[in-house]
Amino acid sequence: MEGFRLAVVNAVRTTSMVMILIACASAFGYMLTFYQVPAKMIEFLTGISEDPIKILLMINAMLLLLGMIMDMAALILICTPIFLPVVSSIGMDPLQFGMVLLMNLGIGLCTPPVGSVLFVGCAVGKVPIEKAVRTIWPFYAAIFIALMMTTFIPAISLTLPGLLAD
Repeated sequence: MEGFRLAVVNAVRTTSMVMILIACASAFGYMLTFYQVPAKMIEFLTGISEDPIKILLMINAMLLLLGMIMDMAALILICTPIFLPVVSSIGMDPLQFGMVLLMNLGIGLCTPPVGSVLFVGCAVGKVPIEKAVRTIWPFYAAIFIALMMTTFIPAISLTLPGLLAD
């Protein structure tokens, strides 16, 4: 009975943290919309360059950097309302953007300085962070290549959903 009570308390604690995060992100999203941040972001990025490739590279760089210092769940809720209108304005499919967003933030989860997944994996495997980071670079390169392919070749992320939708 004590184990059940402990499990319920832990589940409630975890659920409440997620719900507070979602509530704060929703309020933040409303504030972003109220202050027209997505429109200003479109103006800012297109002011730097009209080239969709350069805009997508800038968005990828921003998402990678943010993913390295913040939690994935919060960034999904914060960055989607900012960047989705930008990528839609240059013709990117929202599903493709979702894949690009998740890949960028997933890379960030495994990258220092914060890299929570990297730290947890090293703790579980009893491997020093320095050793893990030294040996993981080829995998970062492969994931980065896959990210660039997903960003610039829509068929990679849209073929399977397109087949399932028909």
